[in-house]
Amino acid sequence: MNTLRAETTVELDLKDVWHFWTTADDILCWNNPSEEWHTTRVETDLREGGAFLFRMETIDGSIGFDHGGTYDRILPCQLIQYTGYDGRQSTINFQSVGNSTVITEHFEPSDELPRDEQLLFCQGVLKHFKAYAEGKKASSG
Repeated sequence: MNTLRAETTVELDLKDVWHFWTTADDILCWNNPSEEWHTTRVETDLREGGAFLFRMETIDGSIGFDHGGTYDRILPCQLIQYTGYDGRQSTINFQSVGNSTVITEHFEPSDELPRDEQLLFCQGVLKHFKAYAEGKKASSG
């Protein structure tokens, strides 16, 4: 199975990006692909062998799912690898480029949904993360 790849560049330093990406209160705010979705619950134990669970739902409550799994490898400010509860694997890389951070996510797609929809969903989440993180940093400093 070929992995899918989504990427964004966030105009913030790596330390801030890592903080916003890994903090539960922040994840609740940015983890959605569009304004029709939101994350209603976040549990995360960011360590190798630790578990995570993000409950995602449409705003109207008509669709929802749990995205969860186990962290396989954590390199702070560099890498998060995890295996979802369905066995699919994902890798998220964080790379400092000047005053910006490039986030690249590689993930195994589900056989149950069209690949292009899954890529658009993931790219939408990255887009919302970028907007949230850049806006949060601008408002705080």
